[in-house]
Amino acid sequence: MELKPEQLAAQLGSGTLAPAYLIAGAEPLRVLEAADAVRAAARAQGIGEREVFDSEGSREPDWDAMAASFGSPGLFSSRRLLELRLPTGKPGKVGSELICRFCADPPADVVLLVTAGEWSRKHAGKWSAAIGGIGKIAIAWPIKPHELPGWVEQRLRSRGVRADADAVQRLVERIDGNLLAAAQEIDKLALLADGGSLDLARMESLVADAARYDVFRLIDAAMNGQPLQVSRMLAGLRAEGEAVPALLGMMVIELQRTAALSRIKARGGNLATEFKAQRIWDSKQPMYQRALQRHPPARWDAFVSRIGAVDRMAKGREPGDPWVMLERVLLAVADPAAVRLLVHVNA
Repeated sequence: MELKPEQLAAQLGSGTLAPAYLIAGAEPLRVLEAADAVRAAARAQGIGEREVFDSEGSREPDWDAMAASFGSPGLFSSRRLLELRLPTGKPGKVGSELICRFCADPPADVVLLVTAGEWSRKHAGKWSAAIGGIGKIAIAWPIKPHELPGWVEQRLRSRGVRADADAVQRLVERIDGNLLAAAQEIDKLALLADGGSLDLARMESLVADAARYDVFRLIDAAMNGQPLQVSRMLAGLRAEGEAVPALLGMMVIELQRTAALSRIKARGGNLATEFKAQRIWDSKQPMYQRALQRHPPARWDAFVSRIGAVDRMAKGREPGDPWVMLERVLLAVADPAAVRLLVHVNA
């Protein structure tokens, strides 16, 4: 039986863990939180040993090492959690066969957790059916616009925050379909609401207070061509003690996505189809359209490369001030005239 990630997390508090779990979908927050719930349940049940087998790009996990782990006893614990991470949701022939063999006779001391970042009906196969036969499958299907108010309201309640329908709708409009932004906003509201019930006026007040300089708005300012906003928000983040590496994850995702869109546009591809494939909401599409008009594909690739340099500077692997370089990259994204601030960026 296929569950929602939230349903799976709610079930984990009772009973012994199943031999296997598959958690997949394009909503990273929901996949991450459901997987974290499995890990927490494993720790609560005394499972202290954990191994991770990862797939990166075209490189497959070490299937031989994974097979050996299935058959060997744990070093420090009587039970172990083995994680298989499949960003594409495709284990391939060798991986599929290995998972099926595991599920046919699961070792008593192993719990298998498979997570996937992509999922559709076409991804399912014998291997996923085998997991479903002995364990649980949770799929994070994209939340539809009409479902979002219910999701937001439930998450608010889970954090001890009560809000009326108008207040919930105001928050829904603010997050614009971004669940990671929603989670961040709701956690801030839980600190600021002081246990009180939120109406529309109170929500607007707290949202204004809680959203001074968050990374999502910083990215939006750059993409929307607002250089003054970029500089102001970066100054605010730095003053609040934010660390540069903590800001880069979402920036890399957005710049890589825009670089891909730029290449599609340059070869005459259908952007509307790609927006749908990338699950970019209608309200967000004008922002990408404006950004794509400002720079050619090579320049977007250069921006991605420069964000990598910012990360190396922040970690001491490359000379330079990461805050200065980060500001220059984002100003260049926002305003083509600012590209001159970057050395060796393709025009």
